[in-house]
Amino acid sequence: MKPGLSLRISQQLALTPLLQQSIRLLQLSTLELDSEVEQMLDDNPFLERDDDGAARDEFGLARADTRVSEGDRISENADDASADTNADTNADTSIDTSADFGEHGTQPENWDGDGSMELAPDDGEWGGEAPARGADASHDDDDADPAERVSGHESLAEHLHRQALALRLAPEDAAALRFLIESLNDDGYLEDSPAQLAATLAEDEDSPEQIDELIHRFTLALKLLQSLEPAGVGARDLAECLSLQLRGRQAERGVGAAEQALLATALQICAQHGAIELLARRDAKKMTQLIGQPEDAVRAAMQTIARLDPKPGRQFADVRHNIILPDVIVSAIGSGSASRFRVRINPDVVPRLRIQDAYAKALRGVQRADRQELTQRLQEARWFVKNIQQRFDTILRVATAIVERQRGFFIHGEVAMRPLVQHDLAEELGLHDSTISRVTNAKYMATPRGTFELKYFFGSALNTEAGGNASSTAVRALIKQLIAAENPHKPLSDQQIADILKDQGIDCARRTVAKYREHLRIPVANLRRAAA
Repeated sequence: MKPGLSLRISQQLALTPLLQQSIRLLQLSTLELDSEVEQMLDDNPFLERDDDGAARDEFGLARADTRVSEGDRISENADDASADTNADTNADTSIDTSADFGEHGTQPENWDGDGSMELAPDDGEWGGEAPARGADASHDDDDADPAERVSGHESLAEHLHRQALALRLAPEDAAALRFLIESLNDDGYLEDSPAQLAATLAEDEDSPEQIDELIHRFTLALKLLQSLEPAGVGARDLAECLSLQLRGRQAERGVGAAEQALLATALQICAQHGAIELLARRDAKKMTQLIGQPEDAVRAAMQTIARLDPKPGRQFADVRHNIILPDVIVSAIGSGSASRFRVRINPDVVPRLRIQDAYAKALRGVQRADRQELTQRLQEARWFVKNIQQRFDTILRVATAIVERQRGFFIHGEVAMRPLVQHDLAEELGLHDSTISRVTNAKYMATPRGTFELKYFFGSALNTEAGGNASSTAVRALIKQLIAAENPHKPLSDQQIADILKDQGIDCARRTVAKYREHLRIPVANLRRAAA
């Protein structure tokens, strides 16, 4: 085989910095976008927040923002006129909430918003001087509001440290207790034994005396920790956690003899090997054989255990981190089948940005050698604002299409959900499937029926006898309704539920019913019968 040269013509798609930024912003969640905006504000002097504009009830993307003046454009392009000949003189320079998308959230037709717009030849001017911004920027805590810190949430560690101050321990014991408190996980469990903790702190691993001393300190500190509130904190496993709570109940004043006997049976259950698995299955008969107590007493003890807290540390979790801020708000106009639904972007999640006019005009007086880098920064700021506008426009387009497709859900609920896959929506809107995936990931919609992730409205189709399709979400809702209405003494099996669905014209196999039931976190029939 002889080496040779050959020519070949081919086409390939190159992701410019502008398109890369557009894709990255589109897939970010609300919190990640806020971090991205803060990072850009810190690094780009041409970008600032527009805090002067008043909040509006209606949301829309500004379509007639201030144009770049001809003088500014000429001064910015002085270094490389050929590279900037096609610069976008219509670049938006602010994000406002003034324009109305109409009753049903229909966006203006002159904006594609699909992440695939034509790119001007000057997109490559960003270069190495204007790197892409990451979303993992750290922020200075010194800027936090002091009043917010004072009224902050008390964590489990802070709650335990405050109790430990009242014990008046020796410095060594206080240090050991403090170390154990900091070693707890979010559920309030101590995952490492005193021996393991001592081995990590021992300065000399070959010194048994030092390790024994640390183990002794940690063992005493563990008993003190387990005596603090909430009951069950500091346990090494679930059985110990439940036992600590039961012993705490025994030590309370006013506990009668009957309740003491009940608590003693419950403690006996927790002490048995394999009892936790029987508790999870609510198998009272095997539990009776295991501990040798009457079945009535065992059932009563199991009910007492079921009322305990298996994760005592969770009550101190900061629920503020779990609050969902919706990206889209859907409101109903009218009632019944004649209802109309208005879709709009939540103005609270939209960053209000604008270009620093003073800095942009100052480019005229900058030395020729320094103008190129500043021009790159100005162009980066303009494209950042435009990409944010496009992000929210694309989210609104997709959300509006979802509401139109799933109109039955907003009127009748889950049982009226229609089958919908991302490819169908992508074809309807003229977008790529990956764009729909990015838009619906970690984006939420507030509706009259609750707040849902956009992905919730997508579901596969199941065949029906009528030749149509039923949404998997609607089938799950039907299964939930059937189980809620079942006889508690004769709960429906998965096969019986599948037969009922088949009678209603929905072809759903038994294993599919089991999968949907597990997705709804509903136990099997025998456990539902035992719970009743």
